[in-house]
Amino acid sequence: MGRRRLAACLGLASLGLILVGAVAGPMGQAKVGAARPTDLRLGGADFTVTAWVRTTVGGVVLSLSSEGSVWGDTGKAFVIRNGRVAADLCNVGIWSGNTVVTDGAWHRVAWVYTNAERTLRFYVDGRPDGLATGAIAHPDTAGHIFRIGAAAPNITPPNGFVGDIDEVRVYDRALTEAMLTSCEGPQPVAHWPLDGDGQDASGAGRHGVLTDVTTAEGKIGTCLRFTGNGAVEIVDEFADLRARFQLVKPVGLRDAIADIVRRYGQRYPDGPRRLRDAERLVADYDSIVAGLEAGDPQAATRARRAIALQREALLDDPSLDFERILVVRRGLGSLGLPNNWDSNSILQQSGYDNELMALSDWKRAPRLSTLYVPPNRGFIGDLDLHWDGRRMLVSMPGANGRWQVHEITLSDQTPTVRQLDLITEPDVDNYDACYLPDGAIIFSSTAPFVGVPCVTGSSHVSNLYRAERDGRVRRLTFEQDHDWCPTVMDDGRVLYLRWEYADLPHYVSRILFTMNPDGTNQMAYYGSNSYWPNSMFYARPIPGSGTRFMAIVSGHHDTQRMGELILFDTALGTHEADGVVQRLPGCGQRVVPEILDGLVQRKWPKFLHPWPLDDKRCLVAAQLVAGGRWGLYLADTFDNLTLIHEVPGSALLEPTPLKPRRVPPVIADRTKPDTREATVTLTDIYSGPGLAGVPRGTVKGLRLFTYQFAYHGVGGHVHRVGLDGPWDVRRIMGTVPVYPDGSAHFTVPANTPIAVQPLDADGRALQLMRSWMTAMPGEKVSCAGCHEPTNMPSANRLTLANRRPPDRIRPWYGPTRGFSFRREVQPVLDAHCVRCHGAGGHTPDLRDAPTAQPGVFPPSYMALRRYVRGHTIESDMHLLTPGEFHASTTHLVRILEKGHHGVKLDREGWDRINTWIDLNTPAHGTWGEITGPDYVAHQRRRRMEMDRRYAGLEVDAEAPLSGTPYRPGQPITASMLVGHDTPSAQGPAAAPTPRAIGVVRVAMGGGATLEMVRIPSGRLNLREAGGQVRAVGADRPLLMGRFEVTNAQYRLFDRLHNSRLEVGDFLQFSVEERGFPVNEPDQPVCRVSREQALAFCRWLTKRTGRRFSLPSEEQWEYACRAGTRTPLWYGDLTSNFARYANLADATLHSVATYPPWSNPSGYVQPWRNAVPSVNDGHRVSAPVGSYAPNPWGLYDMHGNVAEWTQSTTTGSRRAIVRGGSWYDPPAWATSGHREAYPGWRRLFDVGFRVVCEAE
Repeated sequence: MGRRRLAACLGLASLGLILVGAVAGPMGQAKVGAARPTDLRLGGADFTVTAWVRTTVGGVVLSLSSEGSVWGDTGKAFVIRNGRVAADLCNVGIWSGNTVVTDGAWHRVAWVYTNAERTLRFYVDGRPDGLATGAIAHPDTAGHIFRIGAAAPNITPPNGFVGDIDEVRVYDRALTEAMLTSCEGPQPVAHWPLDGDGQDASGAGRHGVLTDVTTAEGKIGTCLRFTGNGAVEIVDEFADLRARFQLVKPVGLRDAIADIVRRYGQRYPDGPRRLRDAERLVADYDSIVAGLEAGDPQAATRARRAIALQREALLDDPSLDFERILVVRRGLGSLGLPNNWDSNSILQQSGYDNELMALSDWKRAPRLSTLYVPPNRGFIGDLDLHWDGRRMLVSMPGANGRWQVHEITLSDQTPTVRQLDLITEPDVDNYDACYLPDGAIIFSSTAPFVGVPCVTGSSHVSNLYRAERDGRVRRLTFEQDHDWCPTVMDDGRVLYLRWEYADLPHYVSRILFTMNPDGTNQMAYYGSNSYWPNSMFYARPIPGSGTRFMAIVSGHHDTQRMGELILFDTALGTHEADGVVQRLPGCGQRVVPEILDGLVQRKWPKFLHPWPLDDKRCLVAAQLVAGGRWGLYLADTFDNLTLIHEVPGSALLEPTPLKPRRVPPVIADRTKPDTREATVTLTDIYSGPGLAGVPRGTVKGLRLFTYQFAYHGVGGHVHRVGLDGPWDVRRIMGTVPVYPDGSAHFTVPANTPIAVQPLDADGRALQLMRSWMTAMPGEKVSCAGCHEPTNMPSANRLTLANRRPPDRIRPWYGPTRGFSFRREVQPVLDAHCVRCHGAGGHTPDLRDAPTAQPGVFPPSYMALRRYVRGHTIESDMHLLTPGEFHASTTHLVRILEKGHHGVKLDREGWDRINTWIDLNTPAHGTWGEITGPDYVAHQRRRRMEMDRRYAGLEVDAEAPLSGTPYRPGQPITASMLVGHDTPSAQGPAAAPTPRAIGVVRVAMGGGATLEMVRIPSGRLNLREAGGQVRAVGADRPLLMGRFEVTNAQYRLFDRLHNSRLEVGDFLQFSVEERGFPVNEPDQPVCRVSREQALAFCRWLTKRTGRRFSLPSEEQWEYACRAGTRTPLWYGDLTSNFARYANLADATLHSVATYPPWSNPSGYVQPWRNAVPSVNDGHRVSAPVGSYAPNPWGLYDMHGNVAEWTQSTTTGSRRAIVRGGSWYDPPAWATSGHREAYPGWRRLFDVGFRVVCEAE
């Protein structure tokens, strides 16, 4: 070929053809001096690109993309655009020349960049054709990829070249116009003649791989012809070798070989030699790396040997005893992966370049053979190979235009394919199936007619169904959201990923579940109450292990289904990273759980579809760098990633060894099709962390409720059930008793998602189940306790409950129905409140006023809602503190318990208020109330039809059922207020007089001190609102904590204590949106019981030798007032408290906004009971001492956190709390205001300060 290329220099010089630095070699072959690989740069330095083109369309001539082949910040494309020479420098700009070159004739085009001037000059046929200024060609990233005829795969539109390209050259300087039109000048650092191949004639070894191109007569010799889809991908020989050598981990390779030798001995005959070679590699590794960086050919040879050693040594593992691997080859243009909140029904059914293939001879010379190509470029995926290795289930488009499960029977001839007749409705999709050991299958289906609420029902929820061999189909799961990736475990159970967010943060609440193949024993397996992992897609059990599995950990708004490869072991734990054995790769590295929405966006490598071979090895699809190829790898826990095979332009997905496997045992069917009920046995409600610290005998019953999940096109931010939650309509069922030993035994309707709440004697929830359990017909559900570990067995003992027949659910004032504020709570307001809070009366107006349109919250609902601290639509993912949102902590209940203006509710009235609070304050009881009944009429009918057919349910949850009408049990009576109200001032309020403060510092150990203030003895007489006089004081001088006890101080006593945080508003997508921390060292400790506070005092007494205790409430008030008689030591209820106290202010009243979603202020208006005209600067508790002290030098006596005292209520075991908190308006934090709670309660805004005798 050099025959004409050298001779043509002079003859074509007038057209701009040059061949600089070439000398005649043997047979006339052109030879050029070799260039170092690092010389080829198109950024951060001068460069020139030239090429011959012939086109009528244009497109990319030469492009550069960053590592992994992604069009990113350093991407560059030299193109023919709009008929003219142009350049696209990513994130900088696009510039074009002037001359039209798309005339079908040959033209020599050039781009010349001068880095110092930031200029890019265009040339056509040796003549200047335009100048771009301000063109910054950013330095190239390591591992960048060149392409001729195409840009990076992720660029839109792709803009592939259409026409002929010849003689592409790159120079490491800015050529002058004279150089471009003569045969003199520097030699190119890259030169692709394109004579039917992608060879680099510069000698630098940057050879190209051709894809979808043909040859044609070129400007000189032959050229390459492009049709818009083809490319020449340039492989820098050294760069490619460096990249492949990076996968060789010498220590990991040595350890993996040693492991195989230990396990197989003589069955691995080359093991000792390979182990010696690996030991040498450990010693030589650094020198090989340095040699590759320097372009040393000897280092390249050693690197190739190391790569070959890794492949041969690890693929010769005797445990890899299968000859073929099934894969799905799918073109990179569409990988067919749903978003992490979607399922297959959201995918397009056609337009895929994919096929089912078998990879054979994969250890030595891999070759792919086609087994099946779906018609019409349809999707094929979700492989599940039967244990006999002869047939498999796949998901493909069906004959009726919906997704369907198909079975492919493999044979030596053409495989046979048949569609399974499962649910053949014209509006139902079926997919993602797996075989069961008894011959049935489990599959996912959209037959529930449920929509994902966070996307307003646009994603059609798929739940799991069971199809018998005779064609009968039965629904197994009854979920709010998707069930994904069912697979059978070695013990015969089914492992699957369940997404749920009944008041949980939806971006992290995908929980791994197990169940029996008949649907019984559905229970969490990994990730309950965990922020990490956000999701565990494609989880598969480790063969031979009862506790280990591998899964792909990914985020929510994140890469689709792909992510990190993690090995778990439930024997180590099931919360967040407690059960992580290892990240692969990541040997010896601790996995730290993160709270992050886009969990893996910036992490590499990324993985898909693991197939565990044992507890150390798996087949997996992997993309090592951004935009790189999706190859098939053998991954192991020693950090080795051994490439088995890859295909340019395609991904190899869903690897499955093609061999028979042991069939798991058949678990006998425990259901009873002839019944519609099940029984639940609870051994001990106090067992487990859910009610930790709750005294025995406190729980009197269980409240049961179910859900009406959103329809397609319904839910989410638009159609809301309540102000800030719940996500779904709550349907109240009733209550069952809990016996003195903590046991319960009761019947429940089968095929119904049910949540339970443990109730105290007042009918108030002590804990919230933000999930559900579902029992199959005839199932006997057994629970050991409240949120007990999944591996905790039920105690084998006779309880009080199971000595008798199961209790029936006691209906809640009528039939099971959606809880509607207007139907259930408004009657209580009508009976007790609107007489005063009505027309012309006191605010707020609590009358049942009409709303303008469906879905709008009733005005009385909004008025009452501001007095309730609820658990929001997405409360903390971690297990809640018992009583965290107990009704008694709300302002509403506190008002009513004090006998608000003589109002005394009867038991039913209280029950209705308490139930509304515990159900997360819903406004609406059906979706039809929100959208209008016509909007959901079709979905309502279809859901009922499918439930009737496949679950035997006859439930119309949209029927506006009413319960028994509320009739107050006793009339409104006048009553004195319970406890102390704010005392009136005796005469004009005198300004507080500060006195000299003597501070005593008590050493606590560990360098910490406790600052105490001397409180003088004395008495202060106060006149109550009713005229009575009471006295507060101290009989002798005492020392009182200058500040509330801080988290740092308390952790000297209990290092594991966590004051946690105050939940944020609305949705969560970040740490910030999760809530407001109250666990910082200088913030006052909270969520400590009075019992824990007293224990701290005993510990402090022992440590210091001083006698510490909590103050009595008289001592506390005496010290708080510091001689004042005003409601607050600094003034009255209208005083601006910003300098003096951390109370309910503008920061509490406001609703924050967080990027990028502008939540929650776009959906929730300010509503809390606060003083918006005052801003004290803190949303929750402030560091102690942030505000002015009272005249006796005590800080935060009003607000910040309320404080436990030594005192208890008369005739009650409840302890007195004083001072109010950051959550209380001034009237709730006066010197005389008191609240009372059981001493075991750990409240969100209650802490303490200490006192001791003065010496």
